[in-house]
Amino acid sequence: MTLGDLDHGLATEVAAAIGPRARALELDVTDPGSFAAFVEHAGPLDVLVNNAGIMPEGAFVDESDATTSAILDVNVIGPVNGMRAALPAMVERGSGHVVNVASMLGKMELPGLASYVASKHAVVGLSAAVRAELAGTGVTLTTVLPAVVNTELSSGIAIPLARFFKVEPEDVARAIVASLERRPQEVSVPRWAAWYPKLRPLIPGALDTRFRKAVGDDKALTAVDPAGRAAYSERIGRGVSSSG
Repeated sequence: MTLGDLDHGLATEVAAAIGPRARALELDVTDPGSFAAFVEHAGPLDVLVNNAGIMPEGAFVDESDATTSAILDVNVIGPVNGMRAALPAMVERGSGHVVNVASMLGKMELPGLASYVASKHAVVGLSAAVRAELAGTGVTLTTVLPAVVNTELSSGIAIPLARFFKVEPEDVARAIVASLERRPQEVSVPRWAAWYPKLRPLIPGALDTRFRKAVGDDKALTAVDPAGRAAYSERIGRGVSSSG
């Protein structure tokens, strides 16, 4: 197992915790050259998991150009670079599996997270189109759609109905591992969360709007805890500054 992260020190710590079969390499997913080098040094890949993502919050009209670019570069261009680096060898070999970790927000929307939502919709569509191109090659692609993962990514944001949709990183990891056996097109985590985007087209617009207002779907705009989100905002802010 080879882990790639911009923070090589952190990736090394995680690899050491996993065990002697894991190793860490520095990886900037926004740089196609960095991803190509990662794939080359990792050796023949049976599985590629594109999991990098950032989620700054705030009103769309107040978001800086640098922040928007960083979101799209990491969340969309990252999987693009990863697949372009890994897929040719997989297709040539006739086997392999790609997992693109998107989000349930790739099927929905949430005020205060407009660019993040756009990036995840892009990953869902990108994955579907690439999956169709891979048909018959022996290479498969699964899109994983987590709800609210209990990590720093969602810290300080009062996500509506979070107590029903919150999952642990281990739940997402299990879904990824399970996809290696069944090779489904998409997996929602939790699985039952898939019902809403499927049923939503059948719900009258006015009723859906009232429901979303009742549960407070604008809390990423109106109920953010700056202290609870400070560490994450500072960390991703460094990346935005360097890219801007």
